Amino acid sequence: MDVNVAAAAACAIAGLGVGLTASIAFRWSEREQARGRSGKTGRTNRNAAPELEQEPALPPGVDTVLSVLRSCAIVLGEGDEVVKASSAAYAMGLVRGGKVAVDPMLSLARSTRRDGEIRQIELELTRPGASARTAEPLAVSVRVAPLGSRLVLVLVEDRTERRRIEAIRRDFVANVSHELKTPVGALSLLSEAVADASDDPEAVQRFAGRMQVEATRLASLVQEIIDLSRVQDDQLKVDPEPVAVDELIAEAIDRCRQTAAAKQIVIAAGGTTDLYLVGNRGQLAAALGNLVENAVNYSPPRTRVAIATRRISSAAALGEADGELIEISVTDQGIGISEKDRERIFERFYRVDPARSRLTGGTGLGLSIVKHVAASHRGTVSVWSVEGQGSTFTLRLPAGQAPVEDPENHAATTLPAPEARS
Repeated sequence: MDVNVAAAAACAIAGLGVGLTASIAFRWSEREQARGRSGKTGRTNRNAAPELEQEPALPPGVDTVLSVLRSCAIVLGEGDEVVKASSAAYAMGLVRGGKVAVDPMLSLARSTRRDGEIRQIELELTRPGASARTAEPLAVSVRVAPLGSRLVLVLVEDRTERRRIEAIRRDFVANVSHELKTPVGALSLLSEAVADASDDPEAVQRFAGRMQVEATRLASLVQEIIDLSRVQDDQLKVDPEPVAVDELIAEAIDRCRQTAAAKQIVIAAGGTTDLYLVGNRGQLAAALGNLVENAVNYSPPRTRVAIATRRISSAAALGEADGELIEISVTDQGIGISEKDRERIFERFYRVDPARSRLTGGTGLGLSIVKHVAASHRGTVSVWSVEGQGSTFTLRLPAGQAPVEDPENHAATTLPAPEARS
């Protein structure tokens, strides 16, 4: 009996030892597998199961969804390492060396990982490779959300262009209100002055003359706002027609004839003749007329304004394979435009010299109309200028063909216009 008890006790002790050894071996194996998956040991665990070695870093389908998002996408792991990032995130400088390079974004991701709450923030970032002082900052919207239990998803949307458009819209509304208020207020005051001076014919005549000036300025402003609204969508509103460049120049010179004569400014036209454009005659006449009028208004007395025309190849001007352009240049000997102002002169209501613009009745919309007319006719407008030496504005528009008279119907027909440039 004693032998049986001793044998049973020995077997129990041996079984306990085997169990402890197996438990320790199992725990050690699991720990080694975890180290192999996390990459801390730098070695692959050969005893790990194949399915554990091939376990994806992202949940199924997430990679596909991120690839079609318009926003920049970044997925962060438990240690703030970048598990996945779109090419746009690298291009914007958000990810560098496998880490998030923007501290506020990283802090937001850590807070979301801690409590699982979705967060959003607006940031301004420096453009990659640009100076923080001179370059326009990138305006981005950052949204951070948990992705499963361990990952964090960061979505970054570039809102720079949207913010710029909103700023232009606000400035436009504010400027329109101000520009309309000025002549309307002047007309109100002048009408009161006329009423008070009803017994003084000379005063009435003087105030009436001022009222006509303000009324003309108001009508010009309203008309230019209408013209701008018609061309700002970069689309022709009517069927295009052949337009003679010589006729546009003659009309532009006639428009400024009185102002130029009063300042003894000579307007000379030269270059290639018998050129034709295809487009909206009224819009083209307004664009060229605005350029010539600006040249006269900003030139000192007894100077010269030159209008030159020529035909050039689009390959030389724009690097295109074929096609021809008509180039119309308007050169003055005026005050010139500084480099800072040259970047903004085509904006609505922007004036290089506000005092002179108001003195000459300028609305600040002329060059903006020129820009939109050029765009709607698949052309461009550019400026060269040196302060104190003058400016040259150049319109480049697709060349058209002269109308051909049908001998049978005695009616003018047109040859097909060249194909539109994309």
